[in-house]
Amino acid sequence: MLELLRHQIRCPGLPLAVYREVAAHLRQVPGVDVGLVSQTAASFDYHQSQVGGLWIQYADASDALSRERVNQILAYYQNRYGAWEAETSQEMP
Repeated sequence: MLELLRHQIRCPGLPLAVYREVAAHLRQVPGVDVGLVSQTAASFDYHQSQVGGLWIQYADASDALSRERVNQILAYYQNRYGAWEAETSQEMP
């Protein structure tokens, strides 16, 4: 049975366009799937992002090289926009 590991991360204040750019970049890594998380704030705030974050899902078959590449991509954006915050991590059947 194929197990998937999903992480959810966010970078407060990161613009929607940059989230989309990060997601597109991460989708190029073999064994990795990515999506945007909806914003859950009760009211609109110009200083907050329009999305709640990213989810990153690794297939069981993804190798260490794929995970290292994801870390490199996230580090690149972190150096420019600020630290990523881990929201959740879960295994999915």
